[in-house]
Amino acid sequence: MAMHLREPESIATQSFRIIRQHLDEAGYQFEPSPAAIIERIIHSTADFEFASLTRISDGAIEAGVSALQRGCAIITDVQMVLAGLDGQRLAAFQCSAHCFVRDPQVQARASTEGVTRSAMGMRLAAEQGLLNGGIVAVGNAPTALYEVIALSQRGYAPALIIGVPVGFVGTVEAKTALMELTGVPWIVTTGYKGGSTIAVATVNALLRLASGDTNSTL
Repeated sequence: MAMHLREPESIATQSFRIIRQHLDEAGYQFEPSPAAIIERIIHSTADFEFASLTRISDGAIEAGVSALQRGCAIITDVQMVLAGLDGQRLAAFQCSAHCFVRDPQVQARASTEGVTRSAMGMRLAAEQGLLNGGIVAVGNAPTALYEVIALSQRGYAPALIIGVPVGFVGTVEAKTALMELTGVPWIVTTGYKGGSTIAVATVNALLRLASGDTNSTL
């Protein structure tokens, strides 16, 4: 095995150099903070289309970084997003991370009220006081995204909503509804593409920005 493939930091450095080269050749020019997020999404997916699919509202990155530095809660729609978050950096900021889809209360109430567990998980997060000032990361369930939009319209105030669910049913509509939401910063990948990997990459990129680290730093 080549020596450079045995050194994780070297691999990361080379990977991001390749990504930046491709973006430069394609004519993309991003400010440093959006670039940090888009590059990490591409690094996680090997899909350069996300350079054109990713949308970031004015002030969204600053809002997310500030929330993390204050030690905010992060609420995810599915366990896979929760599992991928950078635990070391979360701990450094004393941030908490939550996913309620397996909570017995969520399961019971979702069945009774005829909603998905991911949507009910967002409702429970709001009831527990986690939504205000928190970061919501939705990578799978458009129903969860619709729920957090509805909660925001009722007066809850997340610091940032990351709306990147994947799929063909309700996904585009939910993302469009988020981009039309006023008063709450958001990060979205337009169209059908998205997923838990994208949500994880976005949160972890924000954690790196909050830590003052670059994408090439492990």
